[in-house]
Amino acid sequence: MLLRQKVVLCLIFAVGFADSRLSASDDSAQSVKSGKKSASARSINDVAIAPDARQVGWVTDSGIFIKSLTAPATGPKRLGPGGDIAWSPDSQQLAFLSSDKGNLQQLYVANVKSGAAKRLTTLKGDFSNPQWSPDGKKIAFLFVADALRRPGAGVPIPLPVGVVGEKSFEQRLAVINVTSGQVSFASPADVYVFEYDWSPDSRQLVGTAAVGAGDDNWYSAQLYTFNLVSGKAEVVFKPEKQITAPRWSPDGKQIAFIAGVMSGNLGGNSGDVYSMASEGGPARNLTSQMKASAHNLYWRSASQILFREYIDGELGLGEVSLAGDVTQLWKGPDFSQAGTWIEKISLAANGKTSAVILESLDHAPEIWAGGIGAWKKVSSVNQDAHPVANEVESIHWDSDNWSVQGWITYPHDYDARKRYPMVVDVHGGPSGMSTAGCDADLAAEGYFVFCPNFRGSAGFGGAFQSANFRDFGYGDLRDILAGVDTILKRLPVDNDRIGITGQSYGGYMAMWAVTQTDRFRASVSNAGIADWLSYMGQANIPQWVNSYFGVSIFDDPAAYARTSPMNYIKNVKTPILIVVGAEDGDCPAAQSLEYWYALKSLGVRTQLVIYPREGHEMTDPRHLRDVHLRTLAWFNEYLSPPPPGLASGTSNTVY
Repeated sequence: MLLRQKVVLCLIFAVGFADSRLSASDDSAQSVKSGKKSASARSINDVAIAPDARQVGWVTDSGIFIKSLTAPATGPKRLGPGGDIAWSPDSQQLAFLSSDKGNLQQLYVANVKSGAAKRLTTLKGDFSNPQWSPDGKKIAFLFVADALRRPGAGVPIPLPVGVVGEKSFEQRLAVINVTSGQVSFASPADVYVFEYDWSPDSRQLVGTAAVGAGDDNWYSAQLYTFNLVSGKAEVVFKPEKQITAPRWSPDGKQIAFIAGVMSGNLGGNSGDVYSMASEGGPARNLTSQMKASAHNLYWRSASQILFREYIDGELGLGEVSLAGDVTQLWKGPDFSQAGTWIEKISLAANGKTSAVILESLDHAPEIWAGGIGAWKKVSSVNQDAHPVANEVESIHWDSDNWSVQGWITYPHDYDARKRYPMVVDVHGGPSGMSTAGCDADLAAEGYFVFCPNFRGSAGFGGAFQSANFRDFGYGDLRDILAGVDTILKRLPVDNDRIGITGQSYGGYMAMWAVTQTDRFRASVSNAGIADWLSYMGQANIPQWVNSYFGVSIFDDPAAYARTSPMNYIKNVKTPILIVVGAEDGDCPAAQSLEYWYALKSLGVRTQLVIYPREGHEMTDPRHLRDVHLRTLAWFNEYLSPPPPGLASGTSNTVY
């Protein structure tokens, strides 16, 4: 099966990097961070439609904007700087987070009509996810008092000092009375709350939470209810897998959530849709036969649940009833319109009207609103952005008993009469999913880029997403190599000039693959994992691995040893570049050091670059550019000389 489309080629990396003062909030820095936007594209960080469906709000780096949907000719109104917006139930006020004069984040409420804003809090800590109670009297939010760092996965985590593990900073569920300003905590001091939702009577909240610190315990989180009247916090469901996106039904009788094998807490969590009685009891899988993965939930009525989904390498919208009837509502990409990816959706109270952030390979992100699938563009944030497009293909192939999908990005100025090098770009997770246009920057430099959605990926159903259980590196590598063979039969790719790269689990695969095969002539590992045993004593989130092996490494060390690259290190002959953040808690720099030292000792060509102040997700534009240029130089050296007129891959970063 073949689907040919267009892909954005982000050419900013070919431009000189002269200004070392560039900050992460600059527009050009945003485009460095994304391989899908043109150099002038601005990010849209949030969207929320008013409950009465008459207005929509959104957030960019320039501030918060409000636009009328009933008077479309009226331009947007800027409320001021801030983010994490939430409408009041009467659609008259907007809650948001913004920094005060002391540069501390606080909770504010603005009158939408007048634009006047009032600060509600004077707390010191980290705020996130404000939500109004259905009765409009209270606002809940997540709060970490005296936060030493931003909560959540992916952020820089310095090495611990002093007595380790005896004190943690919990993220608590707080509630503020909008009239009096009184703040109370709905969750106990020793419970870390990850997500939550209000009950329709405003008397309770439901959340995913765990006792202890947050990063690692997310993998053992349970479903809690927090009663504001009695003050009780109760576990109402103990899942076998990870859970996310708890949502209380409009009639108060059901609680829906997503459950599945999820390898990270970076916002891409997905699985099947479950529902259970709100007072507790067994949960029912409503989508067990669905060949897709749900990501985020929205009740449209007391019996219908809307979900954003990953499906066959694309992003769409589906709906499931409490009876288990699944309906496909919308699936991108649709290049006859502007929408391909739904970055976020917000649903009005009527369950029919929505606002979304839509972005395609040849259209920068904008706000669209209307009925599902019949949206109309309401913003002009990126009216001056002009992405450069090229072709991609969605391709399917067979591997073992699975049908596997992936994306191929064509090289810039593709000529079918020539033979090209190719880089395999392995996504993270492993329960992530590659979409069209992944790593377009390498394609802009003259490479085919192949992004496989191997077994373990989201978007193809629960069985496929669990198919790498106790099998890291084996079945998924067979899937990748079978995909490479399929491409070689159809496209002018030079079998002697194929490389592999990836970040996180993809970085692990870039380390692992070259211990198992000499098929790849060069490798670039970004934040990889070399040895599961040492990883357990270094990582900030070791529990995620247990969910994929069913038992701890101390109870079955052989199962983990079987999939550790270090145990096959003497097989490596492939030149490998290794990059990692110095404060990466998810895939610590010590893992890269271990792998690099072994290769140096064995005389294998390698280079290790550790970037200061960076976590699992690098954010400094200079470092992002340096990683790209080093990656390009590495592949240019071992796969092909740089094509005429394109970047040489020379780095001039300042650490």
